[in-house]
Amino acid sequence: MRHLIAAIDLGTTKVVCLVGEKTPNGIKIIGYSQAPSKGVLRGEVINIQHVLDSMEPVVKEVENAIGYRINEVFVGIAGQHIRCTSMAHQATRKEPEELITQEEIDTITQNMYGTFVQNGEKVLHVIPQSYNIDDYMGITEPVGMIGQQINANFKLFIGKNNSAQFSNNVINRAGLKLRELVLEPLASAKAVLTEEECEVGVAMLDIGGGTSDLLIIQDGIIRHAAVIPFGGNSITEDIRMGCGVSSKHAEQLKIQHGYCISANAPKKSIVIPGIGGREGREISFGVLAGIIEARMAEIFEAVDYEIERSGFKNQLQAGIVITGGTSRMLSICELASLVTGLESRVAYPDENISSESLSDVFAPAASTAVGLILTGFEKMAREKTIYNTATPINYEIFGDQEDKKEEEVTVEESATAETVKAQEAPAKAKVSFWNKLKGSFSTDKMFNQDNEA
Repeated sequence: MRHLIAAIDLGTTKVVCLVGEKTPNGIKIIGYSQAPSKGVLRGEVINIQHVLDSMEPVVKEVENAIGYRINEVFVGIAGQHIRCTSMAHQATRKEPEELITQEEIDTITQNMYGTFVQNGEKVLHVIPQSYNIDDYMGITEPVGMIGQQINANFKLFIGKNNSAQFSNNVINRAGLKLRELVLEPLASAKAVLTEEECEVGVAMLDIGGGTSDLLIIQDGIIRHAAVIPFGGNSITEDIRMGCGVSSKHAEQLKIQHGYCISANAPKKSIVIPGIGGREGREISFGVLAGIIEARMAEIFEAVDYEIERSGFKNQLQAGIVITGGTSRMLSICELASLVTGLESRVAYPDENISSESLSDVFAPAASTAVGLILTGFEKMAREKTIYNTATPINYEIFGDQEDKKEEEVTVEESATAETVKAQEAPAKAKVSFWNKLKGSFSTDKMFNQDNEA
């Protein structure tokens, strides 16, 4: 039996479907397809039918390419509605001389999902930070200790109920089973960050179409997260307004000629196509870069504010790792360093996966989708089971059945006795760092179907 995991990334600008296979040599991506997204606004599903229209052809293309019918998927969830807050919990043990067990710690963590939040919200995810066991402070591994008081510190991800419900609705209407919803920044981090970066301290910034997701990890623990309500679409809109072009041409200008620092732009001009048969006109690279620089500087200023607010800026020895489709623009790392004072690099999935011909998966825009695949395989290994992700498509049987349908129509029209015979004829037979870190942000409790409203 092949061990397969399927994932769908419902992004603001694109829908991605990905299928990975566990092989003796690691995880291999065997199916990949993407298409422009409709019905998703700033990371949230808004119009279910539009999302279905975008998603279903992508899924079908992957199925045809791999020869398997997809049954269940891991799906990413994001949006500016998601917020992160700190919370503490105190527990008094009845038997202080007994060793603290993993079950005790899991119970404390599980209780945090019942934390009171605002109406229409729910606790999406609970991430342990540290524990105080009596007089011992800042413990990260309390199992095996003894003590009477356990004071646990957590980071809670909180979001809107209906956002998860809409994503679940889309998947169900497509005839698929939602295996799990995963926070997109967690998935992206899994795909692009190294063990060393997570240990010494790193800020990961995933610049998507509608929003930019920030995740801060230090000493192997997620310390802070934030959603910045600007992304690649904001830059495209600025170019459209500033240059007087269509959204399509603005996107092309951003991708093909975009510089994040105007001083680095070439001293030459670009011809902008005319609208409605009018003559084209020229715009300098410097002017285009100035528009981009203003918006990107705003994003990095927001990033710097969130890093400062986390209290870990001086502990991020690995600086900022930038991923997502917008990270392809020239001089983006230089601008990030100028604004935040931290070293930066652009990252894409390359160390944890392989693929023979699907080069698109080795790009920053595919980080979230690849991270969802990695999350799926880790969860499957942790549960020591094999998911019913996909089943083979038997094209021979499919063809015979189609031929039989045509034959039945012909026989029915001629009203011969062979109709019954045709209808009654029997059919033909048809080691990872993130594993170590799973205790810090295991997705088992987040957005599984049992928790759906």
